[in-house]
This record gives sequence, C-alpha cells and structure tokens, in this order.
Amino acid sequence: MNQKNSLDLDICFMDLENPIELFDNWFNEAKKTEINDPNTLALATADKNGVPSVRMVLLKDFSKNGFVFYTNLNSVKSANLKNNPYASMCFHWKSLLRQIRINGKISQVHDNEADEYFTSRPYGSKIGAWASEQSTILKNRHELYQSIEKFKKKYPDKNSVPRPKYWSGWNLIPKEIEFWLDGENRIHQRLKYFINKEGKWERFLLSP
Repeated sequence: MNQKNSLDLDICFMDLENPIELFDNWFNEAKKTEINDPNTLALATADKNGVPSVRMVLLKDFSKNGFVFYTNLNSVKSANLKNNPYASMCFHWKSLLRQIRINGKISQVHDNEADEYFTSRPYGSKIGAWASEQSTILKNRHELYQSIEKFKKKYPDKNSVPRPKYWSGWNLIPKEIEFWLDGENRIHQRLKYFINKEGKWERFLLSP
C-alpha cells in the first residue's frame, strides 16, 4: 500500500508549507531518472494583444526569489515579456509521471547575475550568443556559420568573451505552483499552492 501524506496524496507530495522546497525535492528526483535535460520546461508567453506563444527553454537557477532562464533579449519571447510580463512554466518528467506548472510575473535579472552565468558557459555557447540574431529570418545556414567564424576571430581567448548587452536572463516570480502526479484511469493527483493577500503560501487539492 502506497504511503500517503496528510491530504491523502502520494507521499511524494510530502507535507510542506513552501512549494519551493517541494519543487527542489521533485527536481532532484528528476535529475536521477530523466535521460536528457531534467531542467527543460515549456515557457508560455503572450504578446501585447494576448496572442500566446510557447517554446522549450532550460531552467538555470531557482530559489525562493524565482525561476531563472537565459535568452536573447531581442527574441520573440523577450519581446512578449517586455510588453506583457506574465508567463507560465510547465515541467514534465515522463520518467516520474510528474508535472509542475508555475505561473507568475517576470522581471529581468541583474547584470551581475547575467555576467556570472555567461562566464560559466562553454566557449561555443558564448560565441553562439554573439553570432545568432535569434528569431530573425536566416537566408541560409552558411550565413550563420560565417557569423560564428567572425566572432571566433573577434574573441579568440576562450576565457575573455564578454556578455552581449542583448543577452540576459529572466526571473519568473511565482504566484501559483501546481504539482501533478499521473493516476490510474486518469484519476490524477493535483496539489496547488498560491500566494495569499498576506504574501504567504496556501495549498489546496484540485480535481483531476
């Protein structure tokens, strides 16, 4: 018989007041079982007219202050966020039959945070950030390869590639976090946390 928590959910939901702690637990489990990129998430944004757009990005940091990913500030996702600073993240770990959805408001990370992360990236990724005009029309692949070679010549020292001003990170400050576990006959288990008016987390069950 499966162990249960105080809400009669599977014990994997634990009994925590802070959902960031539960996310940390589930994320660490995913690192053990997911073959590729357990930090992959679907990021949904909407433009100023409310037209949605979704794509996969990589989570690079998280804490009680939010969930961080990095990108070109001239990309479609960044343009959306500048006009409509609300977004939704969805993690799905098939190996665990678990899903986490996070909704909240997004703000750009501080330059020193972006600099620190950019410095940690592989040389090729740093050059790629300079060479690619993300989301713009590309005449052909050769045009991109030429741009890569141009910036390799400009920044030959692998340890001295500066961060482009148009490349940085976004931090989603969560207002709602939902944890989902697959259930037999589609009777899934769902636990949702939200920030109340006092700025504290509350939790409740959702129907599958």
